[in-house]
Amino acid sequence: MMKYEEMLDRAFKLMPEINTKGERFEVPKAHGRIQGNTTIITNFQQMVQLFRRDSEHFLKFLQKELATPAQIDGPRLVLKRKLSPALINAKIKKYADEFVLCYTCKKPDTQIIEENGVNVLKCAACGAKHKIKSVF
Repeated sequence: MMKYEEMLDRAFKLMPEINTKGERFEVPKAHGRIQGNTTIITNFQQMVQLFRRDSEHFLKFLQKELATPAQIDGPRLVLKRKLSPALINAKIKKYADEFVLCYTCKKPDTQIIEENGVNVLKCAACGAKHKIKSVF
């Protein structure tokens, strides 16, 4: 007959290894291609849905940060110049840091609200409120 400790050791050895990052939200990477003098981001609407933000807000931020005109074409975003994927992804991360992730708990459960004429990022997870830059 096995002792309790032996059975416990055996049970731990038989358990599958769990590989989780611990984070439920990852900043999305842009998927796209360059066509002539334009850059097309094919997963723009997916990013907007993941961020739970208005597509016009995200569009204006990218136009300002990338210093290029752009337009939404269905689920795609068409940028009017050639841009490197690294630059685009850096600006997407900046948007997430400023307008999506809570400054206190770093969770994406936020919304942009207006309080007393000031734009505020309000977190549903921890209740924190932080002033944010203009919403354009």
